[in-house]
Amino acid sequence: MWEVILWFLYFIINMALIASNLYQIVCLTDLESDHMNPYESSSSINAVVIPEMVLHVLCSVFLLVTGYWFMFLLTLPIAVYNLMLYTNRKHLIDVTEIFRYVNAEKKYRFIKLLVYSFLFILIVIRSLVAGKFTNVLEPFHPANEDLNILSHVLEF
Repeated sequence: MWEVILWFLYFIINMALIASNLYQIVCLTDLESDHMNPYESSSSINAVVIPEMVLHVLCSVFLLVTGYWFMFLLTLPIAVYNLMLYTNRKHLIDVTEIFRYVNAEKKYRFIKLLVYSFLFILIVIRSLVAGKFTNVLEPFHPANEDLNILSHVLEF
């Protein structure tokens, strides 16, 4: 039962990360099309950068502690890059130089969005496995052993 609760927690955290990333991409796109001024855009993005980093590190630590090494290794590059940005004090967007780095910032956020989307797919699959929703796949499993195709193929 705890595994299902953990995967639900991962699901909620991942959805928050995807929403935060989409919000930042929309703000950068609005800035490019002059629907938002640089101050509004940078302050809106900077308001969600630190909570996104904290949620990502929290998810990575939970994955490490619970022993899901593959998923932890998928989240590790973004966590290391975020740590590098934070230690160099480049994690916030500067209002005066936002137009210079708009394309690079959008590419970075699109890459994060792809990683978070891939993690979302893996989390949904793992939560279905953890919840033991095998009744969905039950029609594909034979009711008796005589109809098992795999055993007949291996007899040859």
